[in-house]
Amino acid sequence: MNTSASYLKLPKDVLKERIEEAFSILDECKLCPRKCGVNRNKNERGYCKAGFLPVVSSYGPHFGEESVLVGKYGSGTIFFTGCNLGCIYCQNYEISQLMEGREVSFEELARMMIYLQHIGCHNINFVTPTHQVPQILKALEIAIELGLKVPLVYNTGGYDCVETLKLLEGIFDIYMPDIKYSDNSFAQKYSNAKDYFDVVKQAVKEMHRQVGDLAIDQNHIAYRGLLVRHLVLPNNIAGSYEVFKFLLEEISPNTFINIMAQYRPCFKAHNFTELSRRIYREEFLEAVRLAVEMGFRRIIS
Repeated sequence: MNTSASYLKLPKDVLKERIEEAFSILDECKLCPRKCGVNRNKNERGYCKAGFLPVVSSYGPHFGEESVLVGKYGSGTIFFTGCNLGCIYCQNYEISQLMEGREVSFEELARMMIYLQHIGCHNINFVTPTHQVPQILKALEIAIELGLKVPLVYNTGGYDCVETLKLLEGIFDIYMPDIKYSDNSFAQKYSNAKDYFDVVKQAVKEMHRQVGDLAIDQNHIAYRGLLVRHLVLPNNIAGSYEVFKFLLEEISPNTFINIMAQYRPCFKAHNFTELSRRIYREEFLEAVRLAVEMGFRRIIS
């Protein structure tokens, strides 16, 4: 069983080519499905509000993630500021919408990774990485020279371009996308993403093509594969059945799914009656029941 990080096997010249290609995308930014077209290499800002340098809110070992990422010493999370989604109920809205954080150099981002590895974190977990892919790759090149060797986790809201994800093949070992909705009209209303389900389906297919089902070592730590998060929303707004149906029929019945119950009305959610309460226990149990009855066995909740 080979559990070493994929990027250690990637030739240096290939990584350099990926970095160059990623930064070229920023000339008329089309990293994500919004394709804003701003020149981020000249520090212009689009929907995500990010410019040329990475913007980080915080970093450190995280013990609240899935147990297969946390293990004994935690998942080494780096929270990026900004987001390409506009979720009105975002629990991290200060970071994603209000842009709390600071610009850091590529060298500083690399040293964050090294620090997290040094204190024992089992992986480097990039939270909201979609709009920071070139910056991550540039910092990774530096971090590898400094001795980085743990797997990388792509912890995303799921609104990702397949073309951008292809730049990450052989670099990221673990993909952890949300699948927030199965109804595009709800995605538009609550996250300002009118094509969300169409996009996330293609993105998750590409992620699974690259890394397959989640693989876990003898210490119960994930080292490669796909882990899908699905947050249950009030009044079945998330459309859980259709989400599970997609995963069953188009990804794998062996998909590792985290069905999450922690929704609470944050940010602007109180302006929407249908989202202004926590979920009922029965709503959560119904989502879990659906997944089990459809044949999924790798469920955490």
